[in-house]
Amino acid sequence: MRAGSDRNAAQRGWEDEDVRSKPLLRVRKTGALMVAAVLAFVSGVPLAGVSWAWSLILLIPVAFFVWAWRAGTDVYADRLRIRALFGTTTVPWERITELAPDPSGQISALLDNGNVIRLTAVTTDNLPRVLAAGGQEVGHSD
Repeated sequence: MRAGSDRNAAQRGWEDEDVRSKPLLRVRKTGALMVAAVLAFVSGVPLAGVSWAWSLILLIPVAFFVWAWRAGTDVYADRLRIRALFGTTTVPWERITELAPDPSGQISALLDNGNVIRLTAVTTDNLPRVLAAGGQEVGHSD
C-alpha cells in the first residue's frame, strides 16, 4: 500500500484495523431457517408463474433468507456488533452494564444509558462462549 493512500484513508477517518478486523466469534441463527426460506421460495414458484403480480410473493422468502443469513451478533475483544436485516449496531463492552435472559432464553444487554438491546442469536446456551470470546468476566448478582 502506498503512503499517499494511507494518508488519504486517515484523512477520511478510516482505520484499517476496524475495516479488516474479523470477529472472534460469530453467533448466527440456525441454518434450518435458511433451508426453510429456500423451501418456501421453491414452493412459491408455481404460484408466481400464474401472473407477474403473484411473483411478488417470492420476496417474502427472499427477505426471510437474507435475514436468517445476516442477523446475528459478532463478538470482538472491545465491542459487540449486532446485525439485523437492515442495519447494524455496535456497542463497546464498556457500555454494557448487564446481560440478562428473557423468559424465552434470549439475551439482552442493558446499557449504561438505560437502553436495552437484544443480542440477536445469543441465548443462555451460547452466552458463556460470547463472554469468553470477548474476554469478559462473569459476575453474579446477589
